[in-house]
Amino acid sequence: MPIAHIRGVNILYKILGTSGPWVALSPGGRRDMSAVEGLAAVIAEQGFRVLIHDRRNCGLSDISIEGEESEYEIWADDLYELLRQRDALPAYIGGSSSGCRLSVLFALRHPDAVKGLLLWRVTGGRFACERLAVNYYQQYIDAAETGGMRAVVALDHFKERCEANPSNLGYLLKLDPKRFIAQMSRWREYFIRGADLPIIGASEADLRSIKVPTVVIPGNDRTHGTETGKTAARLIPKSELRIIWPKDLDIDLSPHEDWDVKNAEMAGYFVDMMRRVEAAAKA
Repeated sequence: MPIAHIRGVNILYKILGTSGPWVALSPGGRRDMSAVEGLAAVIAEQGFRVLIHDRRNCGLSDISIEGEESEYEIWADDLYELLRQRDALPAYIGGSSSGCRLSVLFALRHPDAVKGLLLWRVTGGRFACERLAVNYYQQYIDAAETGGMRAVVALDHFKERCEANPSNLGYLLKLDPKRFIAQMSRWREYFIRGADLPIIGASEADLRSIKVPTVVIPGNDRTHGTETGKTAARLIPKSELRIIWPKDLDIDLSPHEDWDVKNAEMAGYFVDMMRRVEAAAKA
């Protein structure tokens, strides 16, 4: 699998499709690229080139616990550089949950590099902010405070990352626990500050400033509520709202398998929008 050196870290990526407009898709949580590969394959079959990748701190890519900005802003800039190196800009940028945040931030930070946005499982609200702040950061802060970096690498996410990429184990064990705690605390604050925003990571003014055509498919659980997706679609000027679930489930997180069976339906909405944008550009 190809590896690109991006802003100091090694990033693994994959391209599906051999011709056509470029699309980049990112998964939710800290899942690896395989989480969006099924959807990417369906879109690629419709005449697009789709890039998927393991973000830093995810999958087989390098771990890097540093940076002054939020982890999602760092991810957005990594993706921009990865696409730039592949001569794949401008592109359609999309993602689920944390990948959705990455996509919105990509559009805000690099507006000239985006043809359109493909957003699903939009995240927002106090419950989501507080839950994700613990899941992504606080549990690792607590481990470092009580047991140092040995305790951190024993927890599921970092344990899996070190097993998949042994160089990550050496990096983490050499890291000063105080430095790790400070960085993770900085990233945690990103979520805490987002509790009263329309979606995590973007204000109302931010969303209204996005000028590219956008498809929004709301989620269906307490972390990715339907109303959050509807709010994003209402605030982004050129957005199209597509509802694929009749109501939210009374659970923190809907099964990823439920979304996998929706790949063809979601791809249909995304491809329809992208084809209209491409036709308008040619005209």
